[in-house]
Amino acid sequence: MQVIICESPEQVGSRAADIIEARVRQGPAVLGLATGSSPSGTYRELIRRHREEQLSFSDATAFTLDEYAGLPLDHDQSYHSTIRREFVDHVDLPLSRLLTPHGDAEDLRAEAVRYDEAIREAGGVDIQILGIGANGHIGFNEPTSSLNSRTRVKTLAGATRSDNARFFPGGEVPQLCLTQGLGTIREAHQAVLVALGANKAGAVRAMVEGPVSAFCPASVLQLHPRAVVVLDPEAASQLQLIDYYRRAQELNDKLLGR
Repeated sequence: MQVIICESPEQVGSRAADIIEARVRQGPAVLGLATGSSPSGTYRELIRRHREEQLSFSDATAFTLDEYAGLPLDHDQSYHSTIRREFVDHVDLPLSRLLTPHGDAEDLRAEAVRYDEAIREAGGVDIQILGIGANGHIGFNEPTSSLNSRTRVKTLAGATRSDNARFFPGGEVPQLCLTQGLGTIREAHQAVLVALGANKAGAVRAMVEGPVSAFCPASVLQLHPRAVVVLDPEAASQLQLIDYYRRAQELNDKLLGR
């Protein structure tokens, strides 16, 4: 796991965007898109590069990480609609290649299997963008999720529903979701997780320095051969080996001529 500690949220977005841009410019790429506040700066930077530096997503395919159960794709708070607002509608990625699990499917379990198979048929995800919850979840893989889990139906934890209640004023947050599993996420060719703020520091410490455990689902990235974690100082503040990570980062940047 490569840990990159940046000086600001803006720098976090830029460093994560560098990794994604490099893959997109190589040719047709399969992107895994996560919603949430942490990746938003990365999406803003990719949009800027699309507009100002001719970064094209016209050959890309994108799979979203998760979706609320019970919401149609065009619902204002579906993750399909959210990722369109935050990223896809601002670049040239064809909507026909923005793929999302259908939260309003009649048979949610069958839909989960279909979606997992669609990712495999696409050749797998080249770069999976991730955030992390304060309880260590990635996607909607809450604590105690199997480390080998596939895309499936999950019950949302109370803390997650409370965190997301602000997006459902006057309405109830869905209790179920469809999410890529930890085993599915591990199969991405590269994972890029971004985390911002002191409220994520405990989860980041458990993910990077704690044991691989279903209690901290994000810790499964320790088993990933190409996982990059990009942090601002607050999110990195509880890391015990922070000086080591900074030194390793300096040497790596020097080697790459950054």
